[in-house]
Amino acid sequence: MSLWVDQASSGDFPHMLFYGPSGAGKKTRITCTLKELFGPGVEKLKIDQRVFLSPSRRKLEVNIVQSNFHIEITPSEAGNYDRVVIQELLKEIAQTQQVDLNAKQRFKVVIINEADSLSRDAQAALRRTMEKFMSNMRIILCANSTSRLIAPIKSRCLLMRVAAPNAEDMQAVMQHVSKRVGFDLPPDVASKIIDDSGGNLRKAILCLEALKMQSPDLSGVLTIAKPDWETYCHKVADLIISEQSPARIMEVRQKFYELLSHCIPPATILKTVADRVVERVDDAIKADVMHWAAVYIYHLEAWVVKVMSLYKHFFYGMDLTEFD
Repeated sequence: MSLWVDQASSGDFPHMLFYGPSGAGKKTRITCTLKELFGPGVEKLKIDQRVFLSPSRRKLEVNIVQSNFHIEITPSEAGNYDRVVIQELLKEIAQTQQVDLNAKQRFKVVIINEADSLSRDAQAALRRTMEKFMSNMRIILCANSTSRLIAPIKSRCLLMRVAAPNAEDMQAVMQHVSKRVGFDLPPDVASKIIDDSGGNLRKAILCLEALKMQSPDLSGVLTIAKPDWETYCHKVADLIISEQSPARIMEVRQKFYELLSHCIPPATILKTVADRVVERVDDAIKADVMHWAAVYIYHLEAWVVKVMSLYKHFFYGMDLTEFD
């Protein structure tokens, strides 16, 4: 980390893009970078709610976390009007000088969460802002993937890939957490948590906390509870496998609507349901299930229909190659 933080001493600290899977530690590294730049003052945070007006005069409410040295926003909260948030807020920040005259740096930092969820218009506005207001502002983007970011933004940032931690790293972190809290973590319990978390360190720590609430000494039979939305997705997959009919498609559609209304991202729904379906189907059609999941990346119902067709034709021994 010091390799890029040292650049700040010469005022040449770049825009940055941290990307990697959820729970890998992107936000932790961003926080550490801010502490190196500005000191402990970045931990004195306050939460505000800003109201923006869309071109149609619709009010957009966005939550903002800020200190004297940085501001953190999630423009995707504004939906299709994220461009308005990007343009107005970043322009306002960039045109103001650093409030703290004793600050180590003369620029402020803007952290943009879920950068890969920004619309094309918002990304274009962000690109222009990055070019125009470099002297007073630096932007740190946080994303799961770079595939949906336009090339001009990526070319203006120092890219930092944050890989998911391996089992040894996760074990070390959980042992450190348990020692700080004051209890012993059995190795078998740690291994069970690691296997269930799938490389997501945030999820692993939350599971450890939940297990500690179940059994303070972490003994006996421990059950790692899954999130409600994940259990619901597994039920959807089981419905797809148990029956393939128009009535079942309508039933699955209603469950998809229920998940979407609770703000579960479509890509997350599709991935979770597809993984569960792959666990339950024969090896002969597993590759086809994942292939069509990639094709229908946001068309949930179309993918369900295709999987039902695959499964039913496989069950009756029919060749589907001529229908692809």
